Amino acid sequence: MNKLFILEDLDCAHCAGKIEEETAKIAGVISSKCTLLTQKLKLELADDADVSAVTKEVKSIVNKFEPDVTVIEK
Repeated sequence: MNKLFILEDLDCAHCAGKIEEETAKIAGVISSKCTLLTQKLKLELADDADVSAVTKEVKSIVNKFEPDVTVIEK
């Protein structure tokens, strides 16, 4: 299953890399790709992943590195 987040106002390449690295460690996440140019975070989730828990953790990680970024769930 794939999950897409829009990271509105993401403007730091280093932070995008850290967000990608940290979100890849979330339980149930198979892979993570954060693209600065499109301001998107794409996650591939395991079939048994708790989507609401993953979403909560993503928002926490993004806030840690980029507190001014708005996370929009797609």
